[in-house]
Amino acid sequence: MNTENNASAKLRLDSLTVGYNGVPLISDITLSLARGEILTLIGPNGAGKSTILKSIARQLAAISGTVYLDGRNMRALGGKETAKKLAVVLTERVRPELMTCFEFVSAGRYPYTGGFGALTPRDREAVRSAMEKVNALDIAGKDISRISDGQRQRILLARAICQEPEVIVLDEPTSFLDLRHKIELLGILADMAKNGGISVVMSLHEIDLAERVSDKIVCVKGDRIAAYGTPREIFTDGTVKELYDIESGSFNALLGSIELAAPRGEIKYFVVGGAGYGIPFYRALQKRGVPFAAGILPGNDIDLAVALPLAQKVVRTAPYSAPKEEDLALAKALIDSAEAVIDCGAPSGEFNSFNAELISHASRKGKRIIRSAEKL
Repeated sequence: MNTENNASAKLRLDSLTVGYNGVPLISDITLSLARGEILTLIGPNGAGKSTILKSIARQLAAISGTVYLDGRNMRALGGKETAKKLAVVLTERVRPELMTCFEFVSAGRYPYTGGFGALTPRDREAVRSAMEKVNALDIAGKDISRISDGQRQRILLARAICQEPEVIVLDEPTSFLDLRHKIELLGILADMAKNGGISVVMSLHEIDLAERVSDKIVCVKGDRIAAYGTPREIFTDGTVKELYDIESGSFNALLGSIELAAPRGEIKYFVVGGAGYGIPFYRALQKRGVPFAAGILPGNDIDLAVALPLAQKVVRTAPYSAPKEEDLALAKALIDSAEAVIDCGAPSGEFNSFNAELISHASRKGKRIIRSAEKL
């Protein structure tokens, strides 16, 4: 797939075909990465993301096509010259023995050291600075085999940073990390890109994080690049569902989250929400498999993005507009047929005064009114 051709790009793939043992997996990959940009590959397991990254890093020979690094064909670059421009962090767990974290990170200076690998004061400062950037100075003297997964990922990144590269290639850098360390690691990469001018190309499974950190997204699916563009262009319900073959559930483009399939059957509850107060109730009902209706939600209300895929019926009105009489009539009819009404406790104001009217209508009809998710 031809996506972009920019000779001034920091990293450029020109008609690249990748695969194993001469058998193509993905063909005609043409894309580029500018200085300080983050490009992220997403897609199902086994789609070929790692194959592309290994081909970029020359750990896997490309079948055809060319990878240009800073405008030069990487085939013409020697090992040390390449290492001064491009650093690689792969998913394989490293288990060196009898080596401190500082010593492990120091290995990133090999392109600059002499034949004996002796570190100069300049090299040691580069190692120290790299460890400081990833908040790992406190474990510099620890045995690398005795640190946590989150610490190990930071050490791997520090080793790449101290190479002082122009491009960093990372294969699933958030693997094995808890949420805190995922956010921390991606924050470090974003800072390196925006403030250090380092270009980053990586693969991620967490599409919500990919959406937030990336400048460009590449969707990899089997034998092809399925889509390429900015996060705004890529992260739509249709593109994500097609990429991952989602048949049940949906991708919430507004919130960057996955919603499971809506419960089916006769509507049991009517949910009066708004302003985000209804979202935990919608998801609690979905989790319990309870069909429900929701409303009345203006088109600009954040509740609407979650109510639409989860509710059997949503009564909605135009943004910043009072509901029409037919909207109120429909909401009241749904309340009349429901077993109970959920009052989510949304603050009352000028544009949602109809919520109070709906709750009053439910009371007059003798409907049970629930105000706590624990009582569902």
